[in-house]
Amino acid sequence: MREKTIDYALRATWMAVAKMYNEEAGKKGSTMATGFALISIDPENGTPSTSLGPKMGMEATSLSRTLKTMEEKGLIFRKKNPQDGRGVLIYLTPFGVEMRNFSKDVVFTFDHAVRKHVSKEKLDTFLEVFQLINDLIATKKIYTKKESITS
Repeated sequence: MREKTIDYALRATWMAVAKMYNEEAGKKGSTMATGFALISIDPENGTPSTSLGPKMGMEATSLSRTLKTMEEKGLIFRKKNPQDGRGVLIYLTPFGVEMRNFSKDVVFTFDHAVRKHVSKEKLDTFLEVFQLINDLIATKKIYTKKESITS
């Protein structure tokens, strides 16, 4: 099926990217999920914990586990949200800022390598196709019929 489905290409590519990111993060005793969380936290104003999950596309349970680990490693700290006493803001520690910069460098290095080897036209088409796929999913235009295409 690998030559025939878009799904396979997406999954195989993302799995390779995730493995590469985890290998790089592992060099600093971290993970891709932690790096992504660090990049998603506003380094100056903090970020409401409730907005991190949707921003990262992560379920609450996984996010809670990730944040707990990040707190234990001294990457983040939590403070009550002054605008909403029920909420919590997540802030980076100085070590968190350092690791955020490392994570950003890993992402930018990957981005630069791809841009170096793929023409602007091909990359523009690639990004356009991915946006279209995301739009099809968001507007629920994929599974509109009761039966599958193979039946």
